[in-house]
Amino acid sequence: MTKILIMDDDELMVASLALMVRHLGYDAISAGTLKEGLALVAVQDFDVVFLDVRMPDGNGLNVLPQIAEAPGTPEMIIITGFGEPDGAELAIKSGAWDYIEKGASVKEMTLSLERALQYRREKKAQSWKHNVIALKREDILGNSPQLRACLNQVAQGAASDAHILITGETGTGKELFARAVHRNSPRARKNFVVVDCAALPETLAENLLFGHERGSFTGAERPQEGLIRQAHGGTLFLDEVGELPLSVQKTFLRVLQERRFRPLGSTQEVESDFRLVAATNRDLDAMAAAHQFRSDLLFRLRSFTIELPPLRERAEDIKDLARNHLDKLCEVDGLPSKGFSPEFLDSLLAYHWPGNVRELANSLLRAFSAARFEPTLYPKHLPTQVRAQIMRNSVHSLPPANTTGAPHDVVQRLPRFQVFREAVYAEAEKNYLQELMGLAEDNIPEACRLSGLSQSRIYALLKKNRIDRHE
Repeated sequence: MTKILIMDDDELMVASLALMVRHLGYDAISAGTLKEGLALVAVQDFDVVFLDVRMPDGNGLNVLPQIAEAPGTPEMIIITGFGEPDGAELAIKSGAWDYIEKGASVKEMTLSLERALQYRREKKAQSWKHNVIALKREDILGNSPQLRACLNQVAQGAASDAHILITGETGTGKELFARAVHRNSPRARKNFVVVDCAALPETLAENLLFGHERGSFTGAERPQEGLIRQAHGGTLFLDEVGELPLSVQKTFLRVLQERRFRPLGSTQEVESDFRLVAATNRDLDAMAAAHQFRSDLLFRLRSFTIELPPLRERAEDIKDLARNHLDKLCEVDGLPSKGFSPEFLDSLLAYHWPGNVRELANSLLRAFSAARFEPTLYPKHLPTQVRAQIMRNSVHSLPPANTTGAPHDVVQRLPRFQVFREAVYAEAEKNYLQELMGLAEDNIPEACRLSGLSQSRIYALLKKNRIDRHE
């Protein structure tokens, strides 16, 4: 039986939607709060969830990821009496099937529901026809919902030949995901060619990318094949594509369109059938608006986008990452596996990790070096700046000492570590966003430039922290 969940506190709207759903022959169940709705999707398989934005206990858009990760993986249709362009964009980027204002006709709502169910039936039918192949995800560790969502995108993107743009902060593993796309694609047997655009000298960029013929310039004693030609049949990975010189972007755009180019000094064009994967930690939309990146090239790059979450948003993966990195270090040096104390893990969880997985790996290497012949790692083995920052945050956030009360009164006011860590992070995040929007004067592109975050992530964080923009 097809089951539809209606999450809305408007009794008239619930009754209207339930009548429509049952008239179509489906089962309708309602929930008046987000808490009640999330409890239902956790234990029942729903095909579609109608979700109101403004609920008594929060913003419906904030729970979209939790609904998407529910056992039934339902399609989500947002319904709202207060349509907002930013909210609509966030809903679609969060995986919603549709975004409908409550003034819409019954016909429009019926069509959206039927199309979502049709898509769901076709998707299930296809899953029976194809054998499920385990995703090759070497060195991509963790099992958090955020990471699994990205791996699902890798599987989808690898199956096609569309260009892929991978975004995320420095150190989130963009090259690892690019390699995963290649290894899981039909081109896996061919070359995976990396181009570090940040280290590409503008004067030599065309030579390195397109190659040259003998005698094309002083010192060209023999022909050289360019990186684009080396990727023929395989994958070309442009790392930090935002740094690609403007002078090269126009030429490269033609290569994407035609799959042909002319090496320096050659009179003949060369063909290269490659699949493009690009990565960046910069906001390319803001760069395009500032004429620092070609908008037509940007349109080509993001046929399919994978946005990697920072490590602080998938903290449940930290333990697995730490265990794996330490085991590898011990194996390389021929040492027995080291343990780590509960306090060591607590310290890893308490730190913000602005450098993400890369910073975590480097910190673990330094901790391993400091405790080379010791069987267990403790917080004292971590780099000084990591320990200092953790301590600074904890001291800043502790309640003021009560010099007139007994010592045990202070201890009783001390929260559980996990509660304390989450509270500190939540307060710091909100303060950062308020200061950011103040500096940017509520201008989203400027906020993106200052913070290095994408527009979709800023919108999501503003919604989560209930920070209003004053325009």
